Amino acid sequence: MSSIYDDLDTRASAVARQVVQWRHHLHEHPELSNREVNTAALITDHLKSLSLDEVRTDIAGHGVVGVLRGGQPGERVIALRADIDALPVPDLCGVPFASHVVDQKYPGGPFPVSHACGHDCHTAMLMGAADVLAGARENLPGTVLFVFQPAEEGPPVDEKGGASAMLAEGALDHPAPTMAFGFHVVPLPKGYIGYRVGNQFGASCLVKITITGQQVHGSTPWMGIDPMPPAGAILTGIGQIYRQISAFDPVTVSIGHVEDVGRFNIIGQTVTLWGTVRCTVESDMGEVQQRVRTLAVNTAQAYNCSATVEFLQDVPAVHNGQGWMDAALPTFRRVAGDDKVVPTPPTLGYDDVSEFVNKYGGLYVTLGVQDVNIDVATGMPLPTPGGRGLFMNHNPHFYADDDTLVTGVRLHAHVAYDHLSGALVPK
Repeated sequence: MSSIYDDLDTRASAVARQVVQWRHHLHEHPELSNREVNTAALITDHLKSLSLDEVRTDIAGHGVVGVLRGGQPGERVIALRADIDALPVPDLCGVPFASHVVDQKYPGGPFPVSHACGHDCHTAMLMGAADVLAGARENLPGTVLFVFQPAEEGPPVDEKGGASAMLAEGALDHPAPTMAFGFHVVPLPKGYIGYRVGNQFGASCLVKITITGQQVHGSTPWMGIDPMPPAGAILTGIGQIYRQISAFDPVTVSIGHVEDVGRFNIIGQTVTLWGTVRCTVESDMGEVQQRVRTLAVNTAQAYNCSATVEFLQDVPAVHNGQGWMDAALPTFRRVAGDDKVVPTPPTLGYDDVSEFVNKYGGLYVTLGVQDVNIDVATGMPLPTPGGRGLFMNHNPHFYADDDTLVTGVRLHAHVAYDHLSGALVPK
């Protein structure tokens, strides 16, 4: 007699080819944060085809939530989450379905657009899991929420979006989850599940530093105040802030965009630095922010300029509790195999799935999708000789192996059933 897990795996195998096709389509047609119109339409059409109990749309922009009530009695509710937005990054991963999209209208653009973080994989795998679990609904003792979240990469600074906006709109209130679960594709060996007890991903915020001087023609700099030299000094000083916190709890402040209001022959009025603060220990965030503010304001003053510092889009750390992880490891090992479930070091990456996990409890882990091996001594991935290499998320060359997608479908389905049946709950 076959088990429920055999049934879930059979259904996952049956939908695997379709999952790959969805992923290819999404990869070729990416959409930036808060602009995921066609992506949401594809998700919605699929969820409606499954005759779910409810499909909620237009949540926090273009979020979609599908509600599946199982055929067996049960009070637990699991939220399976995937992020659906893409990045302003060119697509250089070398696949036939590469993106050639350029968003001409996005604030700050135009931008080349690609799924260089793997959200196309996340979306396709959760669509596949919805197919699998809808087919097995008569055996499910509880409710599954399929949560497709927009703007994980962060909306434009003058817009709201992401997980916090979905919660603010009550997207998961009825019924409220008893567990939130998700995972992120990463450059680990294909089919490996990486996990960490404690902070899986760090805390994050966006930083905006505006340095103001006095505009003047480039031929008469003594008649104005140039904001560019203090901008350079602030950039140099920021690189030293990590040394002032802790050698054992990594932090970073990275400036990714410099905006100058000037011209080649005009010394502009302002220079704006845009960047991100990351902390593996969330309690360090306040001190790091204060040091950035002190550095920027005082450095600007030293050059007879002024500076304002804003911290936006705060995202809490992704924290995996010991009890949740102890309960989940048997499920992970059933899906991937004992030798492919490995602890991983902390990372300064971030993910606003933390909003869901913090509110409802649950877990967030990683799924390997690249041609790499694990270094036994360090636990870090290394390129496989003859493979495609190791490319981090947000790199234009980031890639994911299609064959691994079915593992992600199975992971969603097994975790969902185990939580609903009571096998995956903290003791």
